[in-house]
Amino acid sequence: MHTTTLKLVTIISDRLLATDVVSKICELGARGYTISDAQGQGARGLQPLDWEGANSRIEAVVSPEVAERIISHLAEKYFKHHGMIAFVHDVEVVRGDRYM
Repeated sequence: MHTTTLKLVTIISDRLLATDVVSKICELGARGYTISDAQGQGARGLQPLDWEGANSRIEAVVSPEVAERIISHLAEKYFKHHGMIAFVHDVEVVRGDRYM
């Protein structure tokens, strides 16, 4: 089986930011994404599940260059003022051409 090494960008953010974030990551080069609900505790403590619901977990498999653009954008626009984290992993994907 042939695989391609790409980057998995995972973003955990306030649900209210999800639409803006996915729009921007696609603009920056992501060809797709997955969104799911997320709950947990981090540096800011437990997040109450009030009217907006759980946080969102946004994931996209992208090239290293796109991953860098996404992380740079998030750091510049969101990290200082919003409850958001992001991390990047190397992943081996089948049909890697679908992500570039």
